[in-house]
Amino acid sequence: MEKKIIGRKERIDLPDWGLKRVSAKVDTGAYTSSIHCLFTEEKEVDGVMTLFYKVLSPDHKRYQDITYSTTFYTQKKVKNSFGQAEVRYKITTKVSMFDEEFEAEFTLTDRSKMRNAILIGRKMVQGRFLVDVSAMNLSQKTKK
Repeated sequence: MEKKIIGRKERIDLPDWGLKRVSAKVDTGAYTSSIHCLFTEEKEVDGVMTLFYKVLSPDHKRYQDITYSTTFYTQKKVKNSFGQAEVRYKITTKVSMFDEEFEAEFTLTDRSKMRNAILIGRKMVQGRFLVDVSAMNLSQKTKK
């Protein structure tokens, strides 16, 4: 598979959440991608542990006040950008870039102190994209 070139920031679509052209920062220093999330709640539903969550925050222009749920999630211990270990929920969702759709893992975390609500980690980049740090939004240039 030929690797496509992406920039240091990309606009991505997250079809499972009805989100289009959401800005995401590419961070090859981060292993897992992450998305801003202030609300998470784990509950047992019909004997199955279920994670309820909302992505983005009310002040984000693409925010939709929707509570999503999944039974397919894990908890992952990660070092945050300040070097502190924390436990985060990790979910899988569809991502669309260059008119191609693929599954990607995201940790749900409070990114309110960060400039970008979404971080694309190297697990999503690896084997699929090359990063040109001098460019931005290359995945959207193909759409007219």
